[in-house]
Amino acid sequence: MVRVRPAVYNDLPRLVEIARHSVTAAQWKQADYLRLFTPESRLARTALVIEQDGSVVGFIVGRKVDHEWEIENVAVSGPARRNGLGSRLLGEFLNVVREHGGRDVFLEVRESNAAARALYEKWAFVESGRRKSYYDAPAEDALILRFSFPRQDADGSQ
Repeated sequence: MVRVRPAVYNDLPRLVEIARHSVTAAQWKQADYLRLFTPESRLARTALVIEQDGSVVGFIVGRKVDHEWEIENVAVSGPARRNGLGSRLLGEFLNVVREHGGRDVFLEVRESNAAARALYEKWAFVESGRRKSYYDAPAEDALILRFSFPRQDADGSQ
């Protein structure tokens, strides 16, 4: 069984472990993960995990800035990849953003990360910019991808 739920403090060791084994995840320090569970952070950040058969196999973290959201970190454990779990996690995150009145979501992704780029394109993210030499080890540009929810006119039409 697969389910997505808000991350809780007890998920912390698994989040760190999943990220450590994912070359594409942001390699945060333990303190960065701890901050996810402070009352102040919970007002501005959303952290979701995806479980498969009761075990956490992936996570996504995003932060709200006005009506815009940034996906800060996302990873799915190696054995769970290529099973649609990343797509399900992203879809649930976008639902949370919409429920909180978000209009746009953006993120940075390595230019060479074809799998992640394909996932984001599937969800209608579009390239909106580039950050030269954003990543190191190895040095690489980041593509800035943006997702925008359809805007409604005052009469309710799109």
